[in-house]
Amino acid sequence: MSNRRTKIWLTVGVFSVLVPLALLAYEYGPDPRYTGAPGDNQLACANATCHTGLAGGGPINAAGGSVTATFSSGTTYTPGGPPITITVTVTDPVNTHYGFQMTARLETDLTEGQAGNFTSGAHELVVCDNNTVKPANGLCPASAPVQFIEHDYPQGSQVSTTPYTFTWTPPATNVGDVAFYVAGNAVNGNLQADAGDHVYTNHYVLTPACTNTTPPVITFVDSASSYGGYNYFASGSWLEIKGTNLADASYPRLTAATNPGQWTSADFNGSNAPTSLDGISVSINGNPAYVWYLSTGQLNVQAPEDTATGNVSITVTNCNATSNPVMFARQALAPGFLTYTVSGTQYMIATFQSDGAYVLNTGAVPGLTSRPAKPGDGIILYGIGFGDVTPAILPGVIVGAGNTLVNPVTISFKSTPVKTPYAYQGLAGAYVGLYEFYLTVPTGLANGDYQINVTQNGTTVPQTMSLTVHN
Repeated sequence: MSNRRTKIWLTVGVFSVLVPLALLAYEYGPDPRYTGAPGDNQLACANATCHTGLAGGGPINAAGGSVTATFSSGTTYTPGGPPITITVTVTDPVNTHYGFQMTARLETDLTEGQAGNFTSGAHELVVCDNNTVKPANGLCPASAPVQFIEHDYPQGSQVSTTPYTFTWTPPATNVGDVAFYVAGNAVNGNLQADAGDHVYTNHYVLTPACTNTTPPVITFVDSASSYGGYNYFASGSWLEIKGTNLADASYPRLTAATNPGQWTSADFNGSNAPTSLDGISVSINGNPAYVWYLSTGQLNVQAPEDTATGNVSITVTNCNATSNPVMFARQALAPGFLTYTVSGTQYMIATFQSDGAYVLNTGAVPGLTSRPAKPGDGIILYGIGFGDVTPAILPGVIVGAGNTLVNPVTISFKSTPVKTPYAYQGLAGAYVGLYEFYLTVPTGLANGDYQINVTQNGTTVPQTMSLTVHN
């Protein structure tokens, strides 16, 4: 097979001296990375050197047909389990000659992360990222690990086949979700790259099959401990849910080198945060929460939008079952500021607007750039649970625009109020559920630690917290 593919490309190279390659389309499959996956050609084979009549490429998914894939395992795979049969079907309202290319990628590395191992059937070929043919019973080389399975016919055969059937062997261990990207061609058979050829793309995700054997159990719930750790919450609050069997220790997310247990950008749907990580989800008063962090003993989630007050039900669902409900108090507002304890004193986490240094005594926390604030300095405070903003931004959404608290706060250093108007009070841009407060340290303050008093909507924020001032 390897020699055959080399011969084909040599033939193309010679023939292209006489006829521009951009005008030709062949029965055998394309080079690697024409699936539309991240890191691949986003137009798949609807580009200027393949199946299109436009110099700039395209269109895709525009001719009334489709490319679809079905998996014999449904929507899951079993780590170390048996091969899964995949069937790829291309349809088109006009054309009757079909081809495809598919790749399987780790959700944690959609560009370079090869997942599992493809085995071709009668009319397919598996190509490595370096454009060599994968050994029939082996893997692609470590220097070019990503595999691409595609249609393969002898040159000039004019064979027309759909569906294509082949197998994919899952990884030996739980690698998290696996994304399959597939591009399909429906061509008119004239061997010309013209507008008569139609290109379609699709995307599928297989999740690891359930390995939990017992239901999750919730033993404790509070609002985020670094923001007050209250026994109540509000829409948009961050909650800590503790218990047993909340996630499976084998999940690769839990042992990731960077930010273990946390969501990644791949878990988002556009600007919308995930409501499930690795099959773990949380329901609050019947509404899905946004899952940021998971471990076997703790989940961190953002509460969804809801108008209910009083005790509401919280449950955790893993791939085996749903926990018994725990009741937790919901309020309209649950404001809390980010704090850190140094030598027994709880300080607000605040940063300088000028350079991002922390407002603490110099050297108070080893490795942290910090200094006390001076009267007149601009600083930023951080919090959760402060409620609605205008224009409205719902929980679970990455903030992309400026906004203002519907219920503003008042802040004072002991009895000295912060001068109004505040520079900013609202949800922080590029974050989910984090509030920022830009303010100026009042003038006339002597050196020392000042208790920061905050009220919102007539209610005092219950935290006892300080900031350091030094002229």
